[in-house]
Amino acid sequence: MTSIAVIGAGSWGTALAIHLGREGHDVRLWAREPEVVAELRERRTNSTYLPGPEVPPTVCGTNDLAEALEGAPIVLHVVPSHGTRSVMRQMRPHLHPGMVIVSATKGLEEGTHRRMSEVIREEAGPGCPIVVLSGPSFAAEVARGLPTAVLVASEDDTAAATVQHEFRGRAFRLYASDDVVGVEIGGAMKNVIAIAAGIVDAMGLGHNALAALITRGLAEISRLAGALGGRRDTLAGLSGLGDLVLTCTGSLSRNRQVGMALGEGRSLAEILAGMKSVAEGVRTTHAALVLGREVGVELPITQKMDEIMTGGKDPRRATEELMVRPQRPEAERTDPAG
Repeated sequence: MTSIAVIGAGSWGTALAIHLGREGHDVRLWAREPEVVAELRERRTNSTYLPGPEVPPTVCGTNDLAEALEGAPIVLHVVPSHGTRSVMRQMRPHLHPGMVIVSATKGLEEGTHRRMSEVIREEAGPGCPIVVLSGPSFAAEVARGLPTAVLVASEDDTAAATVQHEFRGRAFRLYASDDVVGVEIGGAMKNVIAIAAGIVDAMGLGHNALAALITRGLAEISRLAGALGGRRDTLAGLSGLGDLVLTCTGSLSRNRQVGMALGEGRSLAEILAGMKSVAEGVRTTHAALVLGREVGVELPITQKMDEIMTGGKDPRRATEELMVRPQRPEAERTDPAG
């Protein structure tokens, strides 16, 4: 079977490593923390980021990027957005032309507002095809082998087909797309809306409010994706609506948990201090808001989430302000000529 390097041993990286190892691949799982690697090797678990599931013997933990990448035709990059660029710079001397890099990180880079595939391309250079993996997928369920369907997107059809073939499992199905922009914006922005969903739940605003939030959140995501060159039909699929619904309603969603804590009156600093894993929506919110301004797209839900997290605005007041915005047609008018 294929050798696959998984860079990043958080919950998602570990879950994907478990899945790939279970399917018989030779997996080298890189972690920054020595104690995580020691536990992977000695106890076959990762209690820090994904407690419970056993890591198969086909998965080898390592702290050495060169060891992880040596001879691997596929690299699965699962480092949080804020660490992606620095880790890619460390990886670059060990990359070789033709190596397929799969990005499974959902977020935007702070400061540059780049999508993860753009950051990877800038640091890896032109020789490595890049594939984005996204869709509705909780790490704990993938690790348990529960049925999951995701999307792979790439401008390189051969690379996307390779990842589809190598990553497919008895309970893991992959669809393909060439809309990298739409897939990445959907994956990044759904985390912002999920924080808002957590606030709605914590404040007891009801199912009507949650349904409205998810629907208008999808419209907001679609506007931004479209302005950046993505296709709106992509956002009706797994990496858009599917991922949005899961993250806004599922109890395993870290971003929804952040929103619930905010809705209960806790400060963002207090919430983050108690978390081991990253909630990407926290960093993505402001980056997406700035990106929206750059392309002239209004993002009212994202705006209120930014005000709550950075300005300390009361969540109830932010909700009221969203409700009293000027009313408008639901469907946006478009030019028939394109």
